[in-house]
Amino acid sequence: MGVTGYVVLAIIVILIIYAFVLYNNLVLLKNNVATAWSNIDVLLKQRHDELPKLVETCKQYMGYEQQTLVKVMQAREGVQQARTSGNVAALGPAESQLRATIGNLFAVAEAYPDLKANESFQQLQSRITGLESSIADRREFYNDSVNTYNTRTEQFPPVLIARNFGFKEASRLEIAAGDKQDVDMKALFS
Repeated sequence: MGVTGYVVLAIIVILIIYAFVLYNNLVLLKNNVATAWSNIDVLLKQRHDELPKLVETCKQYMGYEQQTLVKVMQAREGVQQARTSGNVAALGPAESQLRATIGNLFAVAEAYPDLKANESFQQLQSRITGLESSIADRREFYNDSVNTYNTRTEQFPPVLIARNFGFKEASRLEIAAGDKQDVDMKALFS
């Protein structure tokens, strides 16, 4: 084999190694998306487990505010269904509904000084608020991971590997338009 043969062989070997590197990078990015989703899932599970405790604490004080409590539990169930089915598109609207009903629950709690002073309620309220903040952070990280993955699978030359090995576009977690608008503070206090 002459010099030309060695050069061609070296180019082929380099291309094969480069294809392996591209493939492994795409696998890493895909797994980062899955990990980011799992992190959200863990927090949603924690919230799912802790919300009934908050509702039960509130029930002890607010027997006649059942409608608010029922809405929280229905919204919680909607998030749970989207979470367990892995339906990212349905999770955004379900999350929006749950955040709204939790906000209403906290607003109703303002009318009950004994409840606000209750140590259990304060601890649960603080925990739920902390979980909401953590979920928001994880959603941001998830969407960033999805963006990185989707961008990489659309760039050349990784797109060639992505198409041939079935790397599908990942879905971003979308939030309802109403949740992006300013809160009407006057309406909350009327």
